[in-house]
Amino acid sequence: MDRPNETLKQVFKNLHAKIAKDVNPDSVIDVLLSKHIISDDDYYNLRQVRGSRDRCRDLLSLLYLSSHPETFIQLRIALRDEYPWIVDEIDEKLTSLIAQQQPHEGPSTDGKFLKLCVNCECVCLCVCVLTRVAEIITAACRRL
Repeated sequence: MDRPNETLKQVFKNLHAKIAKDVNPDSVIDVLLSKHIISDDDYYNLRQVRGSRDRCRDLLSLLYLSSHPETFIQLRIALRDEYPWIVDEIDEKLTSLIAQQQPHEGPSTDGKFLKLCVNCECVCLCVCVLTRVAEIITAACRRL
């Protein structure tokens, strides 16, 4: 199980109602197809669903079952351009969730801070959070 992706999955589940209401999934499913997160059959089936909200719910349900190690990382990247306010909320919830999972006593005195770059969108997190997140996001950025 890929912990960074699973952590993001939890954030997306927490924001499920907001995302289903606010996001038109059409551009997202194009990106997810191109990144091999969803299959051709999944793409076709999603395109047949009437109504943006129902299509978004079906997409999220499909992604929750996905075993792809970068499903929610790629979804977050796909949302960034058209829905920056949702990505901001995802990042806030992600930071809060990670802090709850990996509590620490304020800023580290040994300088162990990490700056993650997601396609030139920087998010600062403590190293104690998950070093693996940086590796996966860096790899995803290189493939873009």
